[in-house]
Amino acid sequence: MPLHQGRRIVTGHDEQGRSVLIEDAPPENVVPNPSDPDRGHINFWRTDGVPASNAEFVDPMAGPPCPLPPPQGGIMFRYFQIAPEKNEAGLSKEERDRRMARMFEAAGAGHARLAMNRHPSMHRTESVDYIILLKGEVTCLLDIGEVQMKPFDVLIQRGTNHGWVNHGDEPALLVAVLVDATPLPRG
Repeated sequence: MPLHQGRRIVTGHDEQGRSVLIEDAPPENVVPNPSDPDRGHINFWRTDGVPASNAEFVDPMAGPPCPLPPPQGGIMFRYFQIAPEKNEAGLSKEERDRRMARMFEAAGAGHARLAMNRHPSMHRTESVDYIILLKGEVTCLLDIGEVQMKPFDVLIQRGTNHGWVNHGDEPALLVAVLVDATPLPRG
């Protein structure tokens, strides 16, 4: 299944200050995994700071695909999709690592992969992430422990080393709001 595109509906104001529809279309800011069409990010919106401005419409998603982390002082809103592990059955550990490295590089986050002994998807972000599983099933791996998620479960990821594993039969679709945070020391 290719990346779920979704629908981006954006509201705004006309010259008289009345609410209007600005856009209704699939999002165009997508970061696919070059090695796996069932995995990647679909970016809907970002703010470069808080409080955000609603004064005029300038599409923050126009231009090149957004990197994995939110902008400094800002927020990122996206879908992300995790392919089933069975899609990689038969691949060597080295090939799985190479494929995941290409995905993180494409998302501008090669530096986030620090300790991948547990799984090639392990990475550490500097943000607070509010993550909701929309469909499928997924397991969030931590350095110590893991948690299985079912649809509509919410995970608050707070700058930890983590990875995503889908033991199901279909791609898992998640929504994430990533909020820039003060980095913790790396241990």
